Amino acid sequence: MRLILTYVIGLVFGLGISISGMSNPEKVLNFFDITGTWDPSLMFVMGGALVVTFFGYRWVLKRPGPSFDQIFHLPQNRALDTKLIGGSAVFGVGWGLSGFCPGGALPAIGTGRSEVLIFAAALIAGMGLARFINTHMAVRFQTPSYAKHQPAPHGPLTHVPHATDEKSDNT
Repeated sequence: MRLILTYVIGLVFGLGISISGMSNPEKVLNFFDITGTWDPSLMFVMGGALVVTFFGYRWVLKRPGPSFDQIFHLPQNRALDTKLIGGSAVFGVGWGLSGFCPGGALPAIGTGRSEVLIFAAALIAGMGLARFINTHMAVRFQTPSYAKHQPAPHGPLTHVPHATDEKSDNT
């Protein structure tokens, strides 16, 4: 059942991306062209996603637990560190140059267009590079050890780790 639900959710997401036109890089790039052929539709798609997410999280997290897992897997690290800022910058530059984000490109792979396949290959290469950096260069780019965590059983964070917690982990 979990696999079927995952497929249905992916299908609904892909259909939404395709119907809204967000799998078309020209439409996305026109959003960034504020002095030329500006197209505000991306703003409305993102606004709609924010509204659904805002209310969806509140509704789901009131439940005692998820339907198909033991716990909700929520991010615990709320620090704005170099990895987050650098990754966001690379994502934004890639999106602005290509007109694709992963959510819009993956449904478009079925078109077989060369630019989509090149983007998907670059996406996979970037993920491999990020994994290499995280595993082989961990000392230089390491997230502080206080960010190591066990996932929260559910709901919002009840304890945000502080630098003082790191000392207690090492003793």
